[in-house]
Amino acid sequence: MRQTVQGVSRAGLERFTARACRAARLRGEVNVLIAPSAELRRLNRDFRHRDKPTDVLSFPAARSGKDIAGDIAISATIARANARRLGHTLAKELQVLILHGVLHLAGYDHETDSGAMRRKEERLRAQLGLPAALIARTEHPRSRKAARR
Repeated sequence: MRQTVQGVSRAGLERFTARACRAARLRGEVNVLIAPSAELRRLNRDFRHRDKPTDVLSFPAARSGKDIAGDIAISATIARANARRLGHTLAKELQVLILHGVLHLAGYDHETDSGAMRRKEERLRAQLGLPAALIARTEHPRSRKAARR
């Protein structure tokens, strides 16, 4: 953790990440970086050419192998604000973001998959006891209707 996250243990996040990987059937090591928004903005700009902070980024391993699945970067600043706004703990919000990142590492892409990632995230969220899935809470209601058609 590059940024201290009060009330959240590293060991707890490691255990949850392992559970999320098993639930998503993702093999290999996943590294999770929790950092300030400025660092997520830099990563978003450098790798996605979007000059703005974001809540979570996923970086699949450069080469396919069994040892490393990839990396996830999370903004502690945005996670804290989301948790406050949505009325749940910061630890739960970090878990929601980790699950979202794990699904990207497993090959899902909500921008192109006609709702497959959203459906998978909702199922796993319920299975793992998490609040509203990231895609479902950020998606515009009209786009959800269009994805169902």
